[in-house]
Amino acid sequence: MKVWYMNGAGNDFMVIDARGLELDLKSMAIELCKLTGADGFMAVDHSDVADFRLHFYNSDGSRGEMCGNGARCICRFAYDNGIAGSEMTVQTDAGLVPGWRLSENQYKVLLNKPSVIDLHRKSDAAYVELGDPGVPHAVKEIPGLTWEQGPALWEMAKALRFDPAFPKGANANLYAWLDDQTVRILTFERGVEDYTLACGTGSGSVGVALWAAGKLPGGCLTVKNRGGDLTVTVFGQNGVVDKLFLEGPTEVVRIMEV
Repeated sequence: MKVWYMNGAGNDFMVIDARGLELDLKSMAIELCKLTGADGFMAVDHSDVADFRLHFYNSDGSRGEMCGNGARCICRFAYDNGIAGSEMTVQTDAGLVPGWRLSENQYKVLLNKPSVIDLHRKSDAAYVELGDPGVPHAVKEIPGLTWEQGPALWEMAKALRFDPAFPKGANANLYAWLDDQTVRILTFERGVEDYTLACGTGSGSVGVALWAAGKLPGGCLTVKNRGGDLTVTVFGQNGVVDKLFLEGPTEVVRIMEV
């Protein structure tokens, strides 16, 4: 079986075409991610409502509702393998996700709209769920945040990820403003249980929280992850998000036979 090792802004995945196959995807996720230390595993399947279905698993074998960078990578996988054209729709556990090929490496997806935006879930952290059932995110500002502070902030980020204020657990997204349209972000992801080089839905959730708080009037945010830059664009009015786009790079690192 061919396995593609891919990444989106450093967020890395093992990817297979599972159409028509009977596979233990949970076990495959654990074993394949061990080969490279990947953050997650994705399998393409048939769909009656979209161009294809995405099954997403974290590296520990837990199933994820959706993954923003994963969705961008799976769009490239589908295009490169002739499964879909340059415009496509992906069926995910969180809902349908349209995607676009912008160039060989650049892909954009329309993230699931937030089903929850709670700016005051904790005194120092907002809560955003993208999709329904939603991908949960805690959003916390750390003024002056640098990536080098990651080890010192690890215990705090882990505690935020498991905080009882977030009943499903949450990806802990720490951010700092660099200018009025740019943030630096560091994400501790559930299912990986550590920092990742990038988080697409986390970047989108930071954008949503800032927009809902009136701190992003233009709706466009550059999010600097350790693995690369992502662009988040929020469209909406009166605190209701109508569209949430995520754009950024994808990379095919290598293709293996397993």
